Amino acid sequence: MVEKVITLENVSLVDFLGADNQNIRRIAAAFPGSKIVSRGNEIKLQGPTEVISRVNDILSSLIEHYHQYGVVTDRDVNLHLAGASEEAEGRILAASPDVILFGAKGGVIKAKTPNQQKLVDAVLKHDLTFTLGPAGTGKTYISVALAVRALKNKEVKKIIISRPVVEAGESLGFLPGDMKEKVDPYLRPIYDALEDMIPAEKLKFYQENKIIEIAPLAYMR
Repeated sequence: MVEKVITLENVSLVDFLGADNQNIRRIAAAFPGSKIVSRGNEIKLQGPTEVISRVNDILSSLIEHYHQYGVVTDRDVNLHLAGASEEAEGRILAASPDVILFGAKGGVIKAKTPNQQKLVDAVLKHDLTFTLGPAGTGKTYISVALAVRALKNKEVKKIIISRPVVEAGESLGFLPGDMKEKVDPYLRPIYDALEDMIPAEKLKFYQENKIIEIAPLAYMR
């Protein structure tokens, strides 16, 4: 067991800790082996060395966030906790080469057929990969999983997902709605795959900040 004290300087306690210390309580709930107590402008941490090290990293990052934006919201805390989980996930993935990544609900995502494994191997070895096959064989799902894995591992800075949305010679122009409403039905399998692999709040953050972009091929420039 170790103890650590963090002193908050030039910080509004309500804006940083949240109403009734809800931000601190949320972090403590995410690390059952830890004890986090806030008194005045000090936060006292107690628990196993590895756990306290991770909690300290999260709080330090949130302090930087506060000094940049002036407030720490529930969403900010959730995103920082998700980031800590991704680091732990990365260590597990490194030790499990057959696992592509863990889904939003914790399930394992990996190749289930020899041809899916060939696709995984090809993507990992080559900069550009083409895959052909019947519908329902996992081409889209495995490809999206590999892209999300690369993003989580910081191998890429963003993902742009595109696909043709109409047959050659057809036009989206007379379909009702804006561009997103026109193409959503064609891109539904990609949305479904992303929702399986990334928690909803994190996926929303990625899309709002253009870290993940989905666009029909005809609209790309």
